[in-house]
Amino acid sequence: MHDALSLVVGPGAIGRLLALSLQGSADRQPAARLLGRRLLPDRQWLTRPDGEQRWVDIATVVEPQLAVQDIKLVHLTTKSWATLEAFETLAPHLPADTPLVLWQNGLRVQHPLTERWTGPVLCASTTEGAYVVDNDHVVHAGHGQTVLGHLGGGHAELAEEIARQLSGAGLAATAVDDIEVRLWHKLVVNAAINPLVARFRILNGQLRESPWRERVEATLAELDALMQALDIPPPASSTSRPWHDLVWQVIERTAANRASMLQDLEASRPTEYDAILGPLREAARTADIATPELDQRWQELDQRAAD
Repeated sequence: MHDALSLVVGPGAIGRLLALSLQGSADRQPAARLLGRRLLPDRQWLTRPDGEQRWVDIATVVEPQLAVQDIKLVHLTTKSWATLEAFETLAPHLPADTPLVLWQNGLRVQHPLTERWTGPVLCASTTEGAYVVDNDHVVHAGHGQTVLGHLGGGHAELAEEIARQLSGAGLAATAVDDIEVRLWHKLVVNAAINPLVARFRILNGQLRESPWRERVEATLAELDALMQALDIPPPASSTSRPWHDLVWQVIERTAANRASMLQDLEASRPTEYDAILGPLREAARTADIATPELDQRWQELDQRAAD
């Protein structure tokens, strides 16, 4: 995998950060290629968290049949709502044993694609921060941590190999055997933060203030009850409120961030509200748990999507 050529599908912030980091860490030979709906400049600026800027030369393509040439690994970094279409466009051109890594928020695509694809499918969850400045510039806003693994706990060696490749490219990564639990943890964080900051167009840190703090706490009460009903192991904590601790730690750590859902709304792009809130609301209905806060957030964002 060290010398393998990776295809990154979806040149948004995380996709471009991933591709440019892989390419920038390579010795002479290409390490990554970008596939998108439109061509981007083949020379891209990458600004690192310490402010250092560098040019990275990388091939961008729009034709799937050309994109897959010599590819050994595919990273799908499209938004959740666009992932199945992207997969269906690409799949006929891929060797049947090509590994996929899914980087989507929420829990809408991970199980369907794991079941449908003939090769190994790994899921990733990341806290890396990135945003796009222009067609030729992406900013790595803050170092994070990526965990990845197979939903069933398999393909451990492959997960370890990809984690080493990512870490070698400056994106700290760890292979885990409980990725589904980690995805639920990320879902709780996203559900508590993203819909509120998108609805009120505020920074993450403003959730610490009234009246938004009370809304976060009410949402956390619903999520805590739901996670208990689903038997999802809570994150490690020194207190009796692990979900509360997890979400507020993320809010503190990302206080100056504009959440991706807010960025999507401001740019008039579709959001991932259904991928994040939908699975939680469906699980709550099955468990007969009332979730008025989650329902209200979903209704607000669903109405915006319909407008």
